[in-house]
Amino acid sequence: MLVDERGIPLSIVVTGANRHDVSQLEAVLDAIVIVRPEETEQHLCADKGYHGDPARRTMEDRNYTPHVKKRGEEIEAKKSIPGYKPRRWIVEVVHSWFNRFRKLLVRYEKLRETHEALLHLAAAIICWRKIGVIYG
Repeated sequence: MLVDERGIPLSIVVTGANRHDVSQLEAVLDAIVIVRPEETEQHLCADKGYHGDPARRTMEDRNYTPHVKKRGEEIEAKKSIPGYKPRRWIVEVVHSWFNRFRKLLVRYEKLRETHEALLHLAAAIICWRKIGVIYG
């Protein structure tokens, strides 16, 4: 899953639980549903699982500036740099929002397409709730 800086889901890819996240990086970046603005620099924050040359190259090939943080690095930066704003927690919050949909918490669907459709519906509801906060 890929989210923007406010926690809006931009991309969802369903894979097996035995697949590592970094192996699906290309699929997630290619599945973004909105057009990226060309005039602004695009940053991509990731955790230590995306550390390495193949992942960095994949991000740079798609015109992202990679920011790969190690475990505890943002906590130390928050303690030592005044006004530092951690970014990785946003993804964890979005995972928590998806877990609030009881139908998604445990996967009972046999077909990948059915589960993916439910994930997209949940993402649409999350986006609608976020827009309601911004504009409502």
